[in-house]
Amino acid sequence: MSSRLVLTLLLACAALPAQAQAQAAATPADPPDTAGSGAWPALKEEVASLPDHVIYRPASLAGVKPGQLGLYVFGNGACSDDGASSRMHLLEIASHGYVAVALGRIRSGPGATAPAQPQPPRQLDAEGRPVFPPPPTSYTGLLAAIDWALAQNADAKSPYFGKFDAKAIAVSGFSCGGIQALRVAPDPRVKTVVVMNSGLFIPGTGIKHVEMDQPKSLLDQLHTPTFYVLGGPSDIAYANGMDDFARIAHVPVAVANLLGAGHGGTYMQPHGGKAAAAVVAWLDWQLRGDMQAARAFVGPQCGLCTDAAWELRKKKID
Repeated sequence: MSSRLVLTLLLACAALPAQAQAQAAATPADPPDTAGSGAWPALKEEVASLPDHVIYRPASLAGVKPGQLGLYVFGNGACSDDGASSRMHLLEIASHGYVAVALGRIRSGPGATAPAQPQPPRQLDAEGRPVFPPPPTSYTGLLAAIDWALAQNADAKSPYFGKFDAKAIAVSGFSCGGIQALRVAPDPRVKTVVVMNSGLFIPGTGIKHVEMDQPKSLLDQLHTPTFYVLGGPSDIAYANGMDDFARIAHVPVAVANLLGAGHGGTYMQPHGGKAAAAVVAWLDWQLRGDMQAARAFVGPQCGLCTDAAWELRKKKID
């Protein structure tokens, strides 16, 4: 991949929060939150016990049986601290019996609790390459979310007491957040990884970024089934993500390209669009052993294999 393409990717990632602000300014009203299409209508909230995170959960926990909740921790595009920037996707995940935790605060959309953070002036090094300041979130925030969920699960005073399945933990993220997820993937508590519109940079690009500049050797530390969701060749992360897939040979891995979706995916479409539906199927299969959900991926006539909107490649899946 050329340095010019890598630079384009980084500039696009860095611009995502600013683009979201511009779109919000041009739109009279943000679309309302949806409760998701699953059996558990979902909501989003901030809680004092986990600062600088946004929780997406079933609105009523009373009917959740012991050990029924899965956990899905999520890094945002551009590693931003707007935990509502992919809210339709996360509400959809939560409606299927998961607690989704995004980094940051509710900085956009309905119920915003904090103003959007201004982007600092972009600096260039002596060779004219962008110098990126540390992003507002770190991969360590995903680890904090896992710690929080397991502590809540053990706390008799918590509304989550006993409701999490400690063996049903997924890490995920969009773009820069996908690389944050890969950094957390070696944690033994993680049972599956979902990398969305992202991938580790191909060696030799010379890009310096605190969260994104990670070696391909990180892939060797994967120990769980891994799912990449990309937007086809028009996705600026396509080359990186496909290169990751080509290198992974020791764990089950699939890459699904939603053709024509590009880098922006379907995060803000109603119910998170087709990408969220594919992620729910993967989670239900990997974390709950749901063989009906597995049919989206397994066999030559699998759901994503026969849906013209998708191009699926897989290893150690069938």
